[in-house]
Amino acid sequence: MVPYVLACLAVGFAIACPLTGLLARLGHRVGALDSAGSAGHVKVLRRVPNIGGVAIFAGFALPMLAGLLVLTLAPDAILRMVPPAAPYAARLHDALPMTWAVIVGAALLHVVGLIDDRKPLGPLLKLGVQIVAATAVAAFFDVRLLSVLDAWYGMPGHLASICITVGWIVLVTNAMNFLDNMDGLSAGLGAIAALVLMTATLVNEQWFIAAQLGLLAGSLVGFLVFNRAPAKIFMGDGGSLVVGFLLATLVARTTFVDTEDPTFALGSAWYGVFMPVAVLAIPLYDILTVSAIRLAQGKSPFVGDHQHFSHRLVRLGLSRPAAVGVLWMLGAVTGIGGIVLGTLQPWQALLIGAQTVLVLIVIAVLERAVHTPLRDRSAGSARDGT
Repeated sequence: MVPYVLACLAVGFAIACPLTGLLARLGHRVGALDSAGSAGHVKVLRRVPNIGGVAIFAGFALPMLAGLLVLTLAPDAILRMVPPAAPYAARLHDALPMTWAVIVGAALLHVVGLIDDRKPLGPLLKLGVQIVAATAVAAFFDVRLLSVLDAWYGMPGHLASICITVGWIVLVTNAMNFLDNMDGLSAGLGAIAALVLMTATLVNEQWFIAAQLGLLAGSLVGFLVFNRAPAKIFMGDGGSLVVGFLLATLVARTTFVDTEDPTFALGSAWYGVFMPVAVLAIPLYDILTVSAIRLAQGKSPFVGDHQHFSHRLVRLGLSRPAAVGVLWMLGAVTGIGGIVLGTLQPWQALLIGAQTVLVLIVIAVLERAVHTPLRDRSAGSARDGT
């Protein structure tokens, strides 16, 4: 099955890359350019189309829709096209409703994002749509994290796991949306996260989820061809909301640990459930810190400004492409370390956790320099004789 999953990478790329180039030209013709956003949003407008999310969504959704239609209408045909999938036919059939639900949820956020890119809808409306989409897939289609908590605490109607999953989906969706503030940043970190998670699901033989992550990663890489600095096109909310929603829901559908099976590929240690936190550590760090900064300033955390981690790195003296590259590498470091988390002995897992925390501490120390007045640093250098 591995070659078929890897082929999904190529399919996503083959759809998204040329479509992104087409949209870059079309955007200029129809005037679908970078927009100001909601009231109070601080940004520098550029004459760059912001409809690239259409290509990302198409690179993922079109192959998925084709596959789902074949599975629904002619299930034997898919087994003839992909013979190794035969042992997993029952699992594929059982996953159809939740997969349809995830695609519909992503489509809803895609449409809302496209509208917002043209005429700002306001943060509360967008947040409300995210909560509705997340609640629907979690409550009615069994897309849930930590369902074991329902049994532990005797929660009726899977309340504990539903609440945790809705919070997770909304958090990651907004984290990827917040990261869409520099050329290539959100798409690059999204592609890295999707590739790391795809590797984990390949190890775990969750082929259907791995294929979806492959489509997402391929679509993001195809989009990056035109989105890397200097960007010819932006993904807009029509792309960033979709990327975050898909990453979050695919994480929720992945089994990262089985405490009752010592031979489970991704491990049987309970702390393996923290793997997606390590994979998405940089986006989560950015949304939590920038939200804290805005709240401390008496501002809404949903009104954009130039206080994201990437902006703070630029104020340290990095160029924008260099800041994006640093964040890509940090995302890869935390993500790769997290893959094996559940297979490790406790002391080894603590080392991985310490590595992730130390990465974030280094970031915090660097950021501290941004807030130290230049004259104070100069005075300190003079006292030190430097």
